[in-house]
Amino acid sequence: MTRSFLYGANVRANDIRQHYLRYGGTDGARAQRDAIIIIPGITSPAVTWGFVGERFGQSFDTYVLDVRGRGLSEASDSLDYGLDAQAADVIAFAQALGLQRYALVGHSMGGRIAIRAARSAPAGLTRLVAVDPPVSGPGRRAYPSKLPWYVDSIRLSQRGITLAEMREFCPTWTDAQVRLRAEWLHTCDERAIVTSFDAFHTDDIHADLPAVAQPLMLMVAGRGDVIRPEDVEEIKTLAPHTQVSHVPDAGHMIPWDDEAGFYAAFGDFLGAPV
Repeated sequence: MTRSFLYGANVRANDIRQHYLRYGGTDGARAQRDAIIIIPGITSPAVTWGFVGERFGQSFDTYVLDVRGRGLSEASDSLDYGLDAQAADVIAFAQALGLQRYALVGHSMGGRIAIRAARSAPAGLTRLVAVDPPVSGPGRRAYPSKLPWYVDSIRLSQRGITLAEMREFCPTWTDAQVRLRAEWLHTCDERAIVTSFDAFHTDDIHADLPAVAQPLMLMVAGRGDVIRPEDVEEIKTLAPHTQVSHVPDAGHMIPWDDEAGFYAAFGDFLGAPV
């Protein structure tokens, strides 16, 4: 596969510095397709999604975001790390780059960000994919992962985590995947992670779903217990236009567990196969 990576850059949008990686560009068939903005999960800097960006970039003009407080995007003790601010970041990012038509692909926390962003019907947003988003919220069952899993690994990474230490947190990953996480995890601001994790249980994305007018794909991992069959049915009731795809052999980190299955699950929902 020819590399599709173009460059990394920063843009001022929603009054913060947002860092991103760009893949593909707008030449050839990509010019006729919507751009793709990939929004990673709670402790995934953009660079850790580079292998996905490379694949998407073969067919789409693709942007992988560092969510505020992660990677090379802005972080501080006074920054708002709430879901509304994160959603506003994505909308402002697309506007700052002049994207006329774009789709959002959000994994886990990124899926919740995409849903909250879509609620306001931003100009140019054509469709969204929520990849195994947490369905926790007020009065609902807790998200299956626990906060210490994130905080403990971040604190170890800040002092210099070894491959063996990181593997204890990610036992099924390849050496390359574990090394990349060990290299970049220290860029995840603990304040951002704690705020986002707590918000999994206080923000109600189900209330957003009836306002999502764009075509929506819900991608569900077969393992990991984030989304259960009854959750799928509720989401389809709240947003009847939802298209559901399944990756049965993957846990929550779908492209890490079954990369080929992840790409196949999109079908032609984005306007062309991935």
